[in-house]
Amino acid sequence: MLKVNFHELGKIQDNKLLFAVIMAKYKEQWIFVKHKKRDTWEIPGGHRENNEDINDTASRELFEETGAKDFTLKPICVYSVKGDEGETFGQLFYAEVQTLEKLPNSEIGEVEFFKTLPKNLTYPLIQPFLFEKVLNEVKKFKNYI
Repeated sequence: MLKVNFHELGKIQDNKLLFAVIMAKYKEQWIFVKHKKRDTWEIPGGHRENNEDINDTASRELFEETGAKDFTLKPICVYSVKGDEGETFGQLFYAEVQTLEKLPNSEIGEVEFFKTLPKNLTYPLIQPFLFEKVLNEVKKFKNYI
């Protein structure tokens, strides 16, 4: 059984952050991607490279998986997924994309836009929690404006 937990930024050691996941909006719709080898939808994101800053991971992955060229990126929180094999950590981001370019040559086969969370998810035990967390944080942020 998997359990998703959320942690404040800065509370988990930086070197434990293995992934960056980016809930991104373009023209008021959420961006989801489909890996070439799968028939399911994913939130853009991926593995952190050696000696890479987690913010750079998020920017790189967002471009590689969606073609996002101009965007604002906001860190939301650290998340962890705990299962039988231990606990892994990543950082969750929110992005507003202004410009999309042609999808670079990558493992992503399709980019699509949704008003809400799609039903056919690659990680159905994880992605809904990340999506809800970002929705709640964005609502809080927009209430301050």
